[in-house]
Amino acid sequence: MKLSIVIPAYNEEQNIGRCLEELQAVVRDKHQLEYEIVVVNDNSTDGTPNVVQDAMLLDRNIRLVNRTPPGGFGRAVRSGIDAVTGEVVVVYMADLSDDPEDVIAYYRKIEEGYDCVFGSRFIKGASVDKYPRFKLIVNRIVNTCIRILFRTKFNDLTNAFKAYHISVIRDCGPYRASHFNITLELSLSALIREYRITQIPIRWYGRTWGSSNLRLQEMGRRYLCTVLTFFFQRFLIKDDLLAEKCPKLTSEMRRSTDIPLDLILGTISEELASRTPSVDRTNSTTAASTPTLG
Repeated sequence: MKLSIVIPAYNEEQNIGRCLEELQAVVRDKHQLEYEIVVVNDNSTDGTPNVVQDAMLLDRNIRLVNRTPPGGFGRAVRSGIDAVTGEVVVVYMADLSDDPEDVIAYYRKIEEGYDCVFGSRFIKGASVDKYPRFKLIVNRIVNTCIRILFRTKFNDLTNAFKAYHISVIRDCGPYRASHFNITLELSLSALIREYRITQIPIRWYGRTWGSSNLRLQEMGRRYLCTVLTFFFQRFLIKDDLLAEKCPKLTSEMRRSTDIPLDLILGTISEELASRTPSVDRTNSTTAASTPTLG
């Protein structure tokens, strides 16, 4: 399977070169995977695109997507996933906060048959370095509320660094989030559709250059809107979402029988419910022990 790494970048001139080098050293040189790196320049005003273009001269697997206004993290992620050609899609941060070895761990889990891999910085085996204390507190509160609302063990859903099989990306779209709430739109849309998801511990490193573009006050209403949207979708139209997840099966059943559609949808829902639960309990049993925003 081909690995596609999407990197949204806004004014990351001092970080993006090292970010690409670290990924190349691990993905290309150490593990020799088939890969592409799609860097989305989100209207940077510094030399970010120039650094990427220099890297492209040495590696044809690096691509640059230049966005035009309006900007926004979510819009950059959407542009990146629209451009990928691989089967495994990983959203990766340009600020050196993510570990390239965790990308490999994600990839291996998709190889095992999982549809999505959610990394957590707050379960056994994970590590966090230099996380701003106030953001950490807000993160834990928000993620705890989400866990309760969606009755899930996943405890770091606001973190952008996750992996998806391309079929999940295509099935759950189109996406509408324009800012950091894209992290919830991607993960919650897969969660409520009951894809096979696992959670693994990851490493996270605090930014050493530049400043984060995440503004908690500005993002509060966007996070709330996204959470409420998927909360009501889960409890009011879950049957429709699951039916669309299996459109071919539904149409074939309709052509071959006179059974009412409601009964068909109920059968599909029961079948999905009987499958392996979406949570990998082996890796997420400690998720509830530590109540954090990505």
